[in-house]
Amino acid sequence: MKKIFFALLIITVATFTHAQPPVGPATPGNIYGEKTTAEDVVPLTDVTKSLSKIDTIQTKITGKVLASCPKMGCWMDVELADKSKMFVKFKDYAFFVPTDIVGKTVVLDGLAFTKTTSVAELQHYAKDAKKSKEEIEAIKKPQKQLRFLADGVLVVK
Repeated sequence: MKKIFFALLIITVATFTHAQPPVGPATPGNIYGEKTTAEDVVPLTDVTKSLSKIDTIQTKITGKVLASCPKMGCWMDVELADKSKMFVKFKDYAFFVPTDIVGKTVVLDGLAFTKTTSVAELQHYAKDAKKSKEEIEAIKKPQKQLRFLADGVLVVK
């Protein structure tokens, strides 16, 4: 009986400690994940130059959120200064962002890198974003993407 109770306790704690989307709107000044500031933001050109020489770079970058996982806020597409898109996930899924963050300008603090994303993963995110069946089925090739693993996100405006 004690073993069953202990197992149920562990399952309950694990369920409630799993990251959930934050309650409330994404407003300027809100920070999700580790504390960060808008100081020392690196220009995109510096990041892309560095990524041509090394695999990953610890950096701070800013952009406008174009899309976010509508279910839990577990990923974002961010438009950068050069109008390119960057796919953002959150370190260890330890935090998510509010689902109304789309349209906000954010500062991202974490690791930038490039990744070739599989067709299956691209289709998964398209399904999450509630794309049409035709749009999902049109994804036929892997895609090299600029990615970001955020330790912290600051809503700027």
